[in-house]
Amino acid sequence: MPFPSIIAIDGPAASGKSTLGYRLARKLGYLYFDTGVMYRAVTWLALDNGTDVYDEAAVTALAESARIDVRPPTRDDGRTADVLVNGQDVTWEIRRQDVESKVSVVAAYPGVRAALTEQQRRIGLRGRVVMVGRDIGTVVLPEADLKIYLDASVEERARRRFTELQARGVSASLEEITAAMRRRDELDSTRQVAPLRPAEDAVIVNSDGMSIEEVLAYVVELCTREAQRR
Repeated sequence: MPFPSIIAIDGPAASGKSTLGYRLARKLGYLYFDTGVMYRAVTWLALDNGTDVYDEAAVTALAESARIDVRPPTRDDGRTADVLVNGQDVTWEIRRQDVESKVSVVAAYPGVRAALTEQQRRIGLRGRVVMVGRDIGTVVLPEADLKIYLDASVEERARRRFTELQARGVSASLEEITAAMRRRDELDSTRQVAPLRPAEDAVIVNSDGMSIEEVLAYVVELCTREAQRR
């Protein structure tokens, strides 16, 4: 009884999709690929070398030339993968608040998305993969065998991000995180290219009030049902 070979998990920031995707991939023995790290990597690169993130042509050129790689984790520091840009480990750098606040601007550029989408597709079409992002089921891999759209209220998502930052010893304001998340939701859902939305055949899962174990169990059950249908 083969499980779905290509599983797409989409959803807004801090909905829990990365944690779910990682746990699901480990359970199934699949590759875990959070495509959001690519957009974060390009954003970090622009900020790091002084490129204006509002200069679409310049940022697109960075995305087209950058060597971005995602590998299994080599350090036991809480990371789910190594993220490298031009050979430099930026796994935690791309989680900085300044990157968080600008990544939606970068991700909205058509040239950036085109530069990264083909690489994502090549990886995904090999199968046995859990791909996590915002447009996997709608744009990157519309042929995915199972599509999940994981959602949660903005208040719940901001609280999760605040707790995550506190656990890493990073000073943060819950009010600022909530406001930034509302702005990001607006940008992500209204951009002209690949706006954030569920695929028509996606299963929508609202994780408010659910533990990650409960969400994982539900999605594993969805995988089992899909396997039985085949």
